[in-house]
Amino acid sequence: MESRSAPVNPLRASICLSEPPVRRDPPNSRGESVLARHFSGNKGGQKGGENRRGQQSDGRPHSSRPGRFHAERGSRSHQPSHRPDPDIVQIFGFHAAAETLKAERRKIVRVYATAAAAQRLEQELAARKISPLVVEAEEIAQRLPPDAVHQGILVEARPLETLDITDLVPEGVVLVLDQVTDPHNVGAILRTAAAFGVKALITTERHSPAMTGILAKAASGGLEHVPIISVVNLARAMEHLGREGFLRVGLDSDGPASLEATPLHTPLALALGAEGKGLRRLTRENCDVLARLDMPGAIRSLNVSNACAVALTLVRASLARQ
Repeated sequence: MESRSAPVNPLRASICLSEPPVRRDPPNSRGESVLARHFSGNKGGQKGGENRRGQQSDGRPHSSRPGRFHAERGSRSHQPSHRPDPDIVQIFGFHAAAETLKAERRKIVRVYATAAAAQRLEQELAARKISPLVVEAEEIAQRLPPDAVHQGILVEARPLETLDITDLVPEGVVLVLDQVTDPHNVGAILRTAAAFGVKALITTERHSPAMTGILAKAASGGLEHVPIISVVNLARAMEHLGREGFLRVGLDSDGPASLEATPLHTPLALALGAEGKGLRRLTRENCDVLARLDMPGAIRSLNVSNACAVALTLVRASLARQ
């Protein structure tokens, strides 16, 4: 029967110390690796009177199919079989992993890579003096949540150092997320923020996704370049930004003026709310101005990550005219 492991919550991001030289699983006498036998559900060859076609010795089919590694990939029944340290974050996907290695902001614990991915990241790994553990793609999949698209690379690293809002220098543009919970959206926002040179992203401790895994992959490296500030009370954080001289602009579909027509200056804090709910009352009350995005087409609303990209484009153009 197929073995099932207890479900594991997605873990957090990654970076890695030097490991022993690249190593591979030694094949057995039939050319199978230890990993393949471990995950195949037919460890060590035939057992229980089964032949290699899943039949009993008398030719009758066995009541359950032997586990197959390729059948597990992407399966909804797949469960991660490893429990990494809770103080480790997982970063997977080629671009996210590459930026993690190049940014050198994290302490790397270990890197799992297929032979092809290790070759593609040879320069980045050498620069950090990291020897990856070269494994099959299925071994990486077993360490991740179901349907994680890892592209043959998994970096396990320590979380980035946390920042306090009092550490924030009043300059440039910062983003404020009011309970935006979808990791794909937050990851896309971080990617856009990194492209626009946003100075920081402020989010709430509760009702926000973990800065690892799917979010890190969606950020495509942006997580390594945009400082994250997590606050307990967003309204108080907005008050602090006001005292520090930030122009606090809340993006609101019912705003009295368009963002294009709103006079802007830096330092600027752009607040975005969750899809559907928008900005909460106290967040709105702590904004200096509410502005809307005027869309000319038949669809008047955008998801929060797309709205963020449009808003930052307009903010940049407005500030450049000054």
